[in-house]
Amino acid sequence: MPVVILSFGMTSKAEKLIKEIMTQPDRVPTHVAIIMDGNGRWAAKRKKPRTFGHEAGVKSVKAVVKAAGEIGIKYLTLYTFSSENWKRPKSEVAALMSLLSRTTRKEITELIKNDVKLITVGRINGLSSSRQKVLNDAVKKTRNNKGLVLILALNYGGRTEIIDAVKAIANSARSGILDINDINEELFSNFLYTANIPDPDLLIRTSGEMRISNFLLWQTSYTELHIIDTLWPDFNREDLFEGVLNYQRRERRFGKIGKKESE
Repeated sequence: MPVVILSFGMTSKAEKLIKEIMTQPDRVPTHVAIIMDGNGRWAAKRKKPRTFGHEAGVKSVKAVVKAAGEIGIKYLTLYTFSSENWKRPKSEVAALMSLLSRTTRKEITELIKNDVKLITVGRINGLSSSRQKVLNDAVKKTRNNKGLVLILALNYGGRTEIIDAVKAIANSARSGILDINDINEELFSNFLYTANIPDPDLLIRTSGEMRISNFLLWQTSYTELHIIDTLWPDFNREDLFEGVLNYQRRERRFGKIGKKESE
């Protein structure tokens, strides 16, 4: 698909960043994953409840989805709700679930208009039936879209994903569907929630925390990390573009010797 750059309402800085990115279109990451962190701290700085930060973070999600499509990113995974988030206060969890449903209903028209395909990964059956219905309806309505694939990691945990894959492989082996000697990295990946989705090229984490937080543990083995201090509600399209530029300037080695070292 050709990349369409819209200048309406775009800051000159954003225009310059896009132009620089598109000088190396072959080095635009195919898949970007984001740990959206800092909503609570953003709200606390304003003496507001944590839910205020979660609400404010929605605008950053919308900005990033749009920006990703503008520069030709094909997959965007957002760590939306982890399996550990259930340990938060019940009132906050309820607010998060309500926000998820409201935002999905509200944005479905925009997703369809912008040719965005929505999918979910995680133990979705752990959500309430009403939340599942909203998500499943959105997935169904966007399944034929050909643009950006937006992946929401919901009730997701990297360790849980690996355990679920091991159980599925064990059941297949016990049933005679596969031979245990055929198990390799490629086969294992096909049993993950993210089967048929390429591993992330770039992982962005906001709020300055230096950890993966049980996110895409298998898939991020050789993913480039970009960690910034910006709190998620303050994250904008320029932050995404700068992360992509940072990625483009790196040499991905995948365990091999770099070009400069081999000279």
